[in-house]
Amino acid sequence: MNNNNIFESRRPLIAILRGITPLEAESVSDVLIEAGISIIEVPLNSPQPFETIERMVKFHGEHGIFGAGTVLKEHDVYRVQEVGGKIIVSPNLNTLVIKKTKELNLYSIPGVFTATECFDALDSGADALKFFPASQLKEENFRALQAVLPENTISIAVGGINENSFPSWLQVNIHGFGLGSNLYKPGMLVEEVKSKAENIVKFYDDCIRS
Repeated sequence: MNNNNIFESRRPLIAILRGITPLEAESVSDVLIEAGISIIEVPLNSPQPFETIERMVKFHGEHGIFGAGTVLKEHDVYRVQEVGGKIIVSPNLNTLVIKKTKELNLYSIPGVFTATECFDALDSGADALKFFPASQLKEENFRALQAVLPENTISIAVGGINENSFPSWLQVNIHGFGLGSNLYKPGMLVEEVKSKAENIVKFYDDCIRS
């Protein structure tokens, strides 16, 4: 994927749909995109994740950006590419996964927590950094890390994040957020996902305007 920043033309909100099934793929992704969340991650510890990603890609085409989370091995990067996924998200720093992601022209978002991990990820070709778990890192520690990172580094807060986290993280210039169980849980009705997504988008937009 050639984009240095997939968030330039989309809200920097990533829906993390851990536990989603292929049968929910079209309906859940449809209400998310309609609400304004068009970057969608299917963690690989979900049931049949590759089929779910493939269904979303075929259903929505270019209206969304889809990919996998909890990507721990190089061979899984190949499988995501085969089903049309564009983003590779990991909870950890694995330079081999990052390099394979870039070799296949996909978008790399590895998990980091320390300055060493940040620079190792960027040196390996990461497109953005997933600060995880953000609830443990805290905003003031992120600010200290940000001070030594390259100016154009794209940073995403993930882990323990909900809409109430937005204001304080935006104050320290975080670029985006990953939203998990506060947005979607297995078995949740589509109508509930829709309502949660709409509320999150409204709250985010209000924060950006204020």
